[in-house]
Amino acid sequence: MTMFILAYLAVGCLTGMLAGLFGIGGGIISVPILTWLFAWQGFAPDSLLIMAIASSLAAIIFTALASVRAHQRLGAMQWSIAYQLSVPIGVGAAMGAGLAEAMPVLWLRHLLVVFLCYVALLMAFPRKKSTPTTINSRYVDMGVGWFIGVISALVGIGGGTLTVPYLLLRPLPMAQVVALSSACGLPIAIVGSISYAVLGWQHPDLPWGSVGYVYLPATLSISLSSILTAPLGAKWANKLPSAQLKRYFSVLLILIAGKLLWAG
Repeated sequence: MTMFILAYLAVGCLTGMLAGLFGIGGGIISVPILTWLFAWQGFAPDSLLIMAIASSLAAIIFTALASVRAHQRLGAMQWSIAYQLSVPIGVGAAMGAGLAEAMPVLWLRHLLVVFLCYVALLMAFPRKKSTPTTINSRYVDMGVGWFIGVISALVGIGGGTLTVPYLLLRPLPMAQVVALSSACGLPIAIVGSISYAVLGWQHPDLPWGSVGYVYLPATLSISLSSILTAPLGAKWANKLPSAQLKRYFSVLLILIAGKLLWAG
């Protein structure tokens, strides 16, 4: 067990570093790695992916809380927008968890592969910032927020890769966009992980240390180490050639997607 705890800590270090370096959530890399680690531990094959998704979401709670607190201290949080988006995002996250449990494992894996490829393309060929528009429609926020919540809970991410492009349509400074993205990640993580815990509560094949589909040894280890390394990644972001590194990382994501698609 010690070996796997060390592996989870290493995953947390990696995801924290990438989050600080590229501004992406750790779930995009931790979900595939956790799937393979859980398989190595001999967990039930039908539960591997959904456990990885649930555990990744639960780990995001701690980092999202720390991020929201930091942005609040800096005065970058627009709480009126955050509240308007958080409710539909939370509803979508609960529905996404339910869909993930009902969905065949093969479909869920293919959805993760498609999303990995989407993020890889986003990083390799970043879009230029579009001309901001004023979005005053509560119904648009409700629909987009619901969609972000569903997809994020399905693939185990905090939603930044979906939330940021939508928020960039508003006439907001980038600091506020990042702050709002962090705030929107909190209901995804909390509602999504609670939903997965409840949905898997009576599952007969889950290992000791699980709360429903959330595997606590992995969640706690990743949370601890990612909080420690995220500031280091942020520090390096201003020193390393980020554009070139993003292209290298996009290739890694494509390889991971291929591995998931080929090997299952």
